[in-house]
Amino acid sequence: MKKPNPQEWLAKDFSQMKVASYKPFNFVDGEGVRCSLYVSGCLFACKGCYNKIAQNFNYGVKYTQELEDQIIEDLRHTYVQGLTLLGGEPFLNTGITIPLTKRLKEEFGATKDVWAWTGYTWEELLLESTDKLELLSYIDVLIDGRFEITKRDLTLQFRGSSNQRIIDVPQSLKTNTLVLWKQLTD
Repeated sequence: MKKPNPQEWLAKDFSQMKVASYKPFNFVDGEGVRCSLYVSGCLFACKGCYNKIAQNFNYGVKYTQELEDQIIEDLRHTYVQGLTLLGGEPFLNTGITIPLTKRLKEEFGATKDVWAWTGYTWEELLLESTDKLELLSYIDVLIDGRFEITKRDLTLQFRGSSNQRIIDVPQSLKTNTLVLWKQLTD
């Protein structure tokens, strides 16, 4: 049996509704103080992946309503800028990531942002299934593309390899063209 390609991967076929970890109040997974949810499971299996253990869809613990409530409660702190989704692959765990990001947007509006890292490219996501497009609609900043060890560059901000891009999702969707994110400068 041939391995499916990313356009054929559906969250409902792979997700076990598990998370590798939840890290509140950190400074490394995006801009500002963030609450980071690491979902379990990724099919990209990039060589040199920094979180290889989270590639397993059965790794970690079941996602629960209690954990979601804790994340939302942690986001209530005024010093927390937003939520970050990593993994594993957030777009293959939309049963977790859609309800959580939708609730965040309903409760906090634009006062909290959502960042996500994905192995999918922007172009691949635009061709994807309804659930992936719905998740994309709740994300503010997307770091896209598979990690490529031959393009590894530790000097890059928020990226591991030079092929990855930091995308302003709302502007990209609004203009129907890829718009790169511009970090605010002091």
